[in-house]
Amino acid sequence: MTTDLFRQDAYLRECSAHITAVTDTGIVLDQTVFYPLGGGQAGDSGVLALADGTEIAIADTRKGKDADGNPTSDIVHLPAPGQEDRLARLTPGTAVTARIDWERRHRMMRLHTTSHLLCHVVPQLVNGCSITPDYARLDFAMTDPLDKDQLTAGIAALVAAAHPITVASISDDELDANPGLVKSMSVQPPRGTGRIRTIRIGGEAGAPLVDLQPCGGTHVANTAEIGAIVVTKIEKKSAATRRVVLGFAQ
Repeated sequence: MTTDLFRQDAYLRECSAHITAVTDTGIVLDQTVFYPLGGGQAGDSGVLALADGTEIAIADTRKGKDADGNPTSDIVHLPAPGQEDRLARLTPGTAVTARIDWERRHRMMRLHTTSHLLCHVVPQLVNGCSITPDYARLDFAMTDPLDKDQLTAGIAALVAAAHPITVASISDDELDANPGLVKSMSVQPPRGTGRIRTIRIGGEAGAPLVDLQPCGGTHVANTAEIGAIVVTKIEKKSAATRRVVLGFAQ
């Protein structure tokens, strides 16, 4: 089992850890700041630094799976190719410092929070999404046309309003009583622990609530941190799907 420190604090850039397993797939740690691919958000990259200063480049991060392909509670750090000699030195118990590529992660945090703002501007169900360091895309289940400039202006207003982002949780029963909190048709919130992590934008001290939905991804602390984002493309993916692509303003 890997303790996922990024869920409590998305701003942690590194942590001390110990290797619990080295497999054909990658390296498992007892705790990590690396976010694994999931919920539409790409996995983190970075390095694992050994005590002598040797660094192992991590190209991607994934959730662990057992022999039957079922998900486990492990987080697997995938080393970049060409490091066989360094990997051969790793054994369970080896101490490392896990350090993410912060600039890459922060770009994804900004875009991920923007995607939640977009769910406010376009109040339709989402049937697909992708959050990368360079762009984010959301597919909305809708037939009406969308306007790039109007969406960009709507997002800019929410960014400028400096709404705080709050990480909290609700119970399974609370979610069952409020099914409208789930905006995604393709990804359902994980259950089993009795609590489901949520991301709330706004709604503090009587301020208007902008968005509230289950989400396990990493986010900025305030919409003002997002900066300038634009809608770069709107596509008609099918008769009942409109794709919106977000990017950083040049």
